[in-house]
Amino acid sequence: MTDLGSVDLLVIGGGINGAGIARDAAGRGLSVLLCEKDDLAQGTSSRSGKLIHGGLRYLEYYEFRLVREALIEREVLLRAAPHIVWPMRFVLPHSPEQRPAWMVRLGLFLYDHLGGREKLPGCRRLDLRRDPEGAPIKEQYTLAFEYSDCWVDDARLVLLNALDAQERGARIMTRTAATAARRSGEAWDVTLRGSDGHAYSLCARAIANAAGPWVEGVINGVTGSNAGRRVRLVKGSHIVVPKFWDGPQAYLFQNDDKRVIFVNPYEGDLCLIGTTDIPYDGKAEDVAIDDREIDYLLKAVNRYIRKSLTRADVVYSFSGVRPLYDDNAANPSAVTRDYVFDVDGTPPLLSVFGGKITTYRKLAEHALQKLKPFLPQMSGDWTAAAPLPGGDMPAADFDAYLAALQRRHGWLPAPLARHYARLYGTRAEKLINGARSLKDLGHDFGDGLFESEIDYLRASEWAMTAEDILDRRTKHGLHLDEAQRAAVKQFIGG
Repeated sequence: MTDLGSVDLLVIGGGINGAGIARDAAGRGLSVLLCEKDDLAQGTSSRSGKLIHGGLRYLEYYEFRLVREALIEREVLLRAAPHIVWPMRFVLPHSPEQRPAWMVRLGLFLYDHLGGREKLPGCRRLDLRRDPEGAPIKEQYTLAFEYSDCWVDDARLVLLNALDAQERGARIMTRTAATAARRSGEAWDVTLRGSDGHAYSLCARAIANAAGPWVEGVINGVTGSNAGRRVRLVKGSHIVVPKFWDGPQAYLFQNDDKRVIFVNPYEGDLCLIGTTDIPYDGKAEDVAIDDREIDYLLKAVNRYIRKSLTRADVVYSFSGVRPLYDDNAANPSAVTRDYVFDVDGTPPLLSVFGGKITTYRKLAEHALQKLKPFLPQMSGDWTAAAPLPGGDMPAADFDAYLAALQRRHGWLPAPLARHYARLYGTRAEKLINGARSLKDLGHDFGDGLFESEIDYLRASEWAMTAEDILDRRTKHGLHLDEAQRAAVKQFIGG
């Protein structure tokens, strides 16, 4: 067994909440270790709808505080990570069977004004008979509303928080599970175990349990504690089909069950459709889309579009388990997306229940405030104005940065320059690493995935397997065939 010594804070869970807490804590001067039993963002945090949004439909459930906080965070993240977070306009065709137009207008008015909107344009009314956004929509839908939210590369958001945490002194241990933790005086005695079977011992003054769907397993199984709160698992599934419209806009369709379905541009020539909301009681790691969910999503979209989609159009799908705080709501769609903390005993075990990717930074800030009585040496809040790695662009202007990158490296094809700028921001230069031609980047495995990018991800971002690289740190996997994926796997030996 290897002794890792002592830390102020052990963070269990390498999803967005765990990475955000580790980053915030390290920036306050605490010694931090984060352990994740799999890869960073391997669970829920890479299987979201990939949106930074206020949650328009939560207004119907009077979640005004949550919506306001999310709208404020939308602006914070636009400034902090303009390479992986960018504005997107959403077209909402009016369906009077679901909600009257006055209600939609009122909701959008509140949405525009609750969060102190600065960078994003406000809502506007569209005539689908004349405006180009109406081209793919059936002729019976004539009125629509357009409003702003943001897109995010969810898995990279987790990576950037983990990178920043590490650069501020935190230790990040992937594929390492917390297997036991027991109180001993003023600290926790913790045992960790790597995927290779190697064991580690650690002493921690506090534990932040950000294990997402596994939060209760950590409380009951790892620490032997009890929690006064419960997590409610809800499955959300998405499908990916070829993009069936022109233009950069996304669509939001009201379904006949009062839910809404997002249809978002994805990876150039594809679109992402989701999500479902289904109670889930299986193992979180076994979650998968089923035929009923595929049919549900296709039916909801086909109600609005001129050219119907079929199962044959589905090129990819994924499912995630949302670990929502159980507020006893009867309808899974009505379960709060807000977060709560359970702080147990001394030394403390802080467990996170619920939350959404948009509010992860505020959640982390609140978590550290909860822990301050136990770790009084920590400094104050700091993340609201701090860019994430690669996001330190003047005026948070991605287009200007991309243009400058292309001027510096005129040999880079425009799609590859955009890819590097989008994923790595100002750190694209570290990946390029003095290259002066495509040949200098090494072998091209397809879709512009060169050896140099694989080497960078393995050296700098904890990537160990082909899936880590193709499905989470990049989305190259969506554009490679089986032979190309196999070649990547053979190259890295995993």
